Amino acid sequence: MGFGDLKSAAGLRVLNDFLADRSYIEGYVPSQADIAVFEALAAPPPPDLFHALRWYNHIKSYEKQKASLPGVKKPLGKYGPADVEDTTGGATDSKDDDDIDLFGSDDEEESEEAKKLREERLAQYESKKSKKPAVVAKSSLLLDVKPWDDETDMAKLEECVRSIQADGLVWGSSKLVPVGYGIKKLQIQCVVEDDKVGTDMLEERITAFEDYVQSMDVAAFNKI
Repeated sequence: MGFGDLKSAAGLRVLNDFLADRSYIEGYVPSQADIAVFEALAAPPPPDLFHALRWYNHIKSYEKQKASLPGVKKPLGKYGPADVEDTTGGATDSKDDDDIDLFGSDDEEESEEAKKLREERLAQYESKKSKKPAVVAKSSLLLDVKPWDDETDMAKLEECVRSIQADGLVWGSSKLVPVGYGIKKLQIQCVVEDDKVGTDMLEERITAFEDYVQSMDVAAFNKI
């Protein structure tokens, strides 16, 4: 297992593909697995590797809490695709005697052969990944949109909200929910593509209808 060389462009592409349908290296919460891979990177991934860059920026936000994240940090070769070997920093995991030690020999000819084998495996992996349809990460949101008072035209408020259109945004069902003193809030569902639409953007555009909207909150957030 591994990502190849995480300090190389090829290794970063493997990491990006690996994170295309995952939020974290292992499981559903940040862990020591994420810290181990994060610390192996020499720099942030380039913008075109947006899955890896999204993950990198997210894990970076845990820098002060990294020691308290769950799990036990393991060698890099314990993470990543099963058919790619870790070569970051020139380190490899222990292998059976029948396996090729890519860096353990002083034989220059053998090292060149091992390098060629590694490159062939990376090329095979990338070719296999390129044939798979890209997985689009989506989330289902439930938004609470609050009016100023009980005299706010809620039909107009909802019309304003639904008028917001963006690539990767689909509005769903809605209802009015009493909050007290005759005031009702609009509760509306939507599905967003994570890489295209964020909650900050939605809040900014919804609260821009300041004649009707007092505030917006995310009542529920679920990955699809």
